[in-house]
Amino acid sequence: MTASSSLRPTLKAQLLERIGHLNLAEALLPASHPDIDQLIHDLEAITPIAQPLQADHWPTLLGTWDLIYASQGTVVTRRLPLWPVGLRRVWQRLAPSAQPSVPIVTENGAVVSLPVIGELTAIAQGVWQPYEEAESASVSFGSFSLQPTRLLGVTGLHLPKLTLPIFDALRREALWITSYLDDDLRIGRGATGNLFVFQRTSIGQGGWASKPSPAP
Repeated sequence: MTASSSLRPTLKAQLLERIGHLNLAEALLPASHPDIDQLIHDLEAITPIAQPLQADHWPTLLGTWDLIYASQGTVVTRRLPLWPVGLRRVWQRLAPSAQPSVPIVTENGAVVSLPVIGELTAIAQGVWQPYEEAESASVSFGSFSLQPTRLLGVTGLHLPKLTLPIFDALRREALWITSYLDDDLRIGRGATGNLFVFQRTSIGQGGWASKPSPAP
């Protein structure tokens, strides 16, 4: 066993423990957590998979991942302080595409709670185009949907979903780097250096959905 492989479980346990002390809003809203960021850097340096976007590694890469930490917030959470809402869950689902020209499709979703009204699920559908070095990809989104999932305290409702296409002229591509990957933990970086930590969603479990954040 190499020194890095023996150190990795300890670093992972420390990272998850530090993140676990935060509620979801604290973990996903822009804030300074230098101890967490340093643990992320340490894990990135000893990633067990150097080219995570190679097709050989897709069994590990693909699936549903709950976002448990974002150093500079996300597109959704950077706007949360403007709304009287609570954050219930943020996730990303990666799957192989049926189109040869589009290797990986992605579903980025968030569940937020609205006072009095209930819960709303927002989902963006997009694609990943990996680069040859198999660590980074160009990401773009083609549609966005909103659906009430709990209304006035009543769950199990099948309310209509509003899906809006994102026209080509408004579509933006972003650089996404997968800097660490193992069976149940994934770390990504945005073009601005934002750090994202994902944990594989447990079967039959909603991940962070069971640990909602208070309304900001």
